[in-house]
Amino acid sequence: MGLPTYGAMAVDWELRIDFDALRVDRVARARDQLAKTDIGAFLCFDTANIRYITATVIGTWANDKAGRFCLLPRDGGPYIWDFGSAARHHALYCPWLEGRSEAGISTQHGAMPEAARRPQEVARKVLAVLEEHGLTDAPLAVDICHPPVLFALQELGLTVVDGQEQMLRARRIKTPDEIKLLTHSCMMVDAAYERLYEIIRPGVRENTCVAEVNRVLYDMGSEHVEGVNAISGERCSPHPHNFSDRVLRPGDPVYFDIIHSFQGYRTCYYRTLAVGGASRALVDAYTRCRYYLDIAIDALRPGVTTGEIAALWPKAQEFGFPNEEAAFALQYGHGVGLSVWEKPLISRLVSLDHPEPIEEGMVVALETFWPSSDGWSAARIEEQLVVTRTGCEVITRFPAEELMVAGPRYHAARGPLSQTREIESHRNSGRLLPSPDGRPPMVSPVA
Repeated sequence: MGLPTYGAMAVDWELRIDFDALRVDRVARARDQLAKTDIGAFLCFDTANIRYITATVIGTWANDKAGRFCLLPRDGGPYIWDFGSAARHHALYCPWLEGRSEAGISTQHGAMPEAARRPQEVARKVLAVLEEHGLTDAPLAVDICHPPVLFALQELGLTVVDGQEQMLRARRIKTPDEIKLLTHSCMMVDAAYERLYEIIRPGVRENTCVAEVNRVLYDMGSEHVEGVNAISGERCSPHPHNFSDRVLRPGDPVYFDIIHSFQGYRTCYYRTLAVGGASRALVDAYTRCRYYLDIAIDALRPGVTTGEIAALWPKAQEFGFPNEEAAFALQYGHGVGLSVWEKPLISRLVSLDHPEPIEEGMVVALETFWPSSDGWSAARIEEQLVVTRTGCEVITRFPAEELMVAGPRYHAARGPLSQTREIESHRNSGRLLPSPDGRPPMVSPVA
């Protein structure tokens, strides 16, 4: 495992996260993307894109309002129009903006009165900067916005084009410091899973698990726990993608997806555990789920395409769904960065017919699912990986090579299973798991 894990503090005796380099490198990648097109500037309302370009953030409450906005001209530094006093804060504490921080509010997702003409005011501010840079005749790339803002820009004679696609292209290859931050974020979820392993037992509720994950992550310095899926027992199949107040029972499967942010950088990290014991059906489902994940990990390297990875996974009909849209995101891959779903996206729904290349420096989450033959339990596993020059490196380290059984009465089972912490298995030695149809007999992890 070549990627380092640091503490969260800055120190004088070790070069850890270089935030100055992070800011410079991200703006450079956005400018490089502009240079590949005839686009004059990026206008961004998506808070992930705003953070990427301006290195500003004012709290997750702003994420769903499209009220803040920034502009990056192809030949200039970033401009930010922010929520009230936040703009003054940026002017005082964000020297890299060089004074290009002003107050400016859009429609707040339509909550502003129409008569206040906020869309026209946004367009006026943007036009003034474009005129200063001589870019009024060039296309303006906008990521997301309230339609009246789009109409106001067009009324001023500006040509508006899709900017979200272009920004995600700029963000698809991670800088060295982004990779360090993503690794750190995964390390924090490792600790959350360790705590879940300790507390899971019959009688514990799904929402109690969610609360404990939040406590661990915020205590370790998470700035935002975006979501924790906790899914147990008969809720596992079909997969509902949420949590409830269901009480865990002996023999239940329980799987989690932990999505949080450290310094803006997300995780998407599934694990499945068994409560007190595991049936043959659940062990077999887990084995098949792990098989499909491992063959994708073994194939993930620069030069292959998303279509080649997706082709390794079973068709939707093979695990009980009528088509790929109905089974979407169950056998799945996606980029992870300042948002959870970035490029590249890997799915049989789109990748077979529209493949995209895998490149060094991408950070990809691969996730698989398999329902049990008992008709109600299922397994779900996900790993985050950094694509390297010769393959990929896993940065999610909580053991998942075999199904782990949680519950204090069964801790004796943990000894041999914990040996998988090394995660130096078949994927690092070049050996593949046997195919599910020819796999050897499984021994239940609980004696």
